[in-house]
Amino acid sequence: MTAILTDLAEMQERVEKSWQILNLDSLAEKLEQLEQKMSATDFWKNQDEAKQVSQESAEIKSELEAWKNLRNEIKDLLEIISLAEKEGNEGVLIDSQNQAKELEKKLRTMELSTLFSGAHDNSNAIVSVHAGAGGTDAMDWAGMLTRMYFRFAEKKGWQVDVLEESPGEEAGYKSITFSITGRRAYGYLKSEAGVHRLVRISPFDAEKMRHTSFALVEVLPELDEIFERQLEIDPKDLRIDTFMSSGKGGQSVNTTYSAVRLTHVPTNIVVTCQNERSQSQNKDTAMKVLKARLFQRMQEERADRLEELKGGHKSPEWGNQIRSYVLHPYKMVKDHRSNAEVQDIEAVLDGDLDYFIESYLQSDVAKGRLED
Repeated sequence: MTAILTDLAEMQERVEKSWQILNLDSLAEKLEQLEQKMSATDFWKNQDEAKQVSQESAEIKSELEAWKNLRNEIKDLLEIISLAEKEGNEGVLIDSQNQAKELEKKLRTMELSTLFSGAHDNSNAIVSVHAGAGGTDAMDWAGMLTRMYFRFAEKKGWQVDVLEESPGEEAGYKSITFSITGRRAYGYLKSEAGVHRLVRISPFDAEKMRHTSFALVEVLPELDEIFERQLEIDPKDLRIDTFMSSGKGGQSVNTTYSAVRLTHVPTNIVVTCQNERSQSQNKDTAMKVLKARLFQRMQEERADRLEELKGGHKSPEWGNQIRSYVLHPYKMVKDHRSNAEVQDIEAVLDGDLDYFIESYLQSDVAKGRLED
């Protein structure tokens, strides 16, 4: 039993270390502030803001309770083992070994949150999926990836809202942009940014030949108000076009010019939003996405300049896939950055991405490249 006691004592230390890294005491203070805000009589006056506050409060409360419960479970198990040893209760000691293993698994999963040290890791995410080389197969692949991220978000209890979509002629999407609202959504999903490669027997090929398809995934953090204010856009640099929405949104959505396209003339960045009923709502959402894209561009330009100074600058290539999904002649998903791989491709395409995300974050920390 000495080994189990040692393991549990080590787990206690890891819990306390994680508690400090995640600054959970400050998080508890923030929860109190949110709960005070929620108790105000006019809290539901602005329903959109109220929903965001309620969701943030629920997510923080859930995280705090999870760490508190784990801390108490380890403490209780230590006491049970000490008492069982004194009484010579072998049955309890055997059960305690199994409980210790389960607590170790739970702790390891929860420790993943300590890897989110980036400045925007706690933010919501804006995800875009673009079909690449491969024709109809690539559009279908973009649709498969979209479903994968929807299922991942669903398992996390996050909210997904489609902002703009351009369906493929036969299947999937030419491109689609959606927001994912949830605690650390960007921290989790930033590892998905890049080119994804699919190898399979094409369902669209009468000769049943093997095809390779590509899709590009872009992931942006939804900027908070402070960062948004820092990214003021000169109205002279903005071109605003309106058109009839082709997406969902109610009976009148296709009969009014509610969809909005914003073009930032100096950078030629184009953002479209058509999921809201009103033109003003679409414009506000499109502006959020535009500012996120401009922020990303600034970060990339800064990184490129640093690479040039180091003498290692390389232009991004479309063929530089971050992950391969092979359905034929064998089944395997492999991440080319962390070398993580699994054979259960169906589970991955159904949103089981935690292993790849954890492997990426751990390898990134090990290389000392985690973004600020």
